[in-house]
Amino acid sequence: MAQIAYKPHGVCSRQINVDVEDGIVKSVQFVGGCNGNTQGVAKLAVGRPAQEVIDLLKDTDCNGRGTSCPAQLAKALEEAMNK
Repeated sequence: MAQIAYKPHGVCSRQINVDVEDGIVKSVQFVGGCNGNTQGVAKLAVGRPAQEVIDLLKDTDCNGRGTSCPAQLAKALEEAMNK
């Protein structure tokens, strides 16, 4: 199992904790950010293949920032998959 605490950049969330086992997202926890939205994104990600979640979320933009909490989750999952 790959467990990481990812430090996102350019978003309101301060940390994203992810667990990936055999390519499947087992848990996601955002620290900070828009609580309802990040909880929803986390629930949608758990149980899915990490690569599927990465592909769905990687290009999500928040108000022209060039990134978002979902896009940063994709980066966290990429890091976990490469661990």
